[in-house]
Amino acid sequence: MNEQHPNVAILSQLDIGNLTEATELFSENFIWHFFNPKLPDVQGDYFGLEGLQVFFEKLAKITNGSFSVEPISIAPIGDELVVTHVRDRMILEESTIELDAVVVWRIVDGYIAEAWDIPAVNTAKLQTTD
Repeated sequence: MNEQHPNVAILSQLDIGNLTEATELFSENFIWHFFNPKLPDVQGDYFGLEGLQVFFEKLAKITNGSFSVEPISIAPIGDELVVTHVRDRMILEESTIELDAVVVWRIVDGYIAEAWDIPAVNTAKLQTTD
């Protein structure tokens, strides 16, 4: 019988569309790091659950609410890290964009303490919308 890694179980409870219900998952000092030089108005560090909400609100605003995330895989690394592979989709400047990203999550004492969101911006697939 395969038992789910405890850190994967924590992340499986996370619904980015409903962060207000996820307060018990995050440490008080949570930090979200977003690296994307093609989105300089969004790139940066966001602090606390409120900061994470601001990050997703910014994405929703610049994509007119089209931003979505499709989970592809999840892998625990030791007792502290979890790496997720996701596919992001959005409409940005009248182009449909699809790209791969990884998020490296750091879980400490049963709480999400830090995350690094790293999109593959150089291989994003673009389609012009009419």
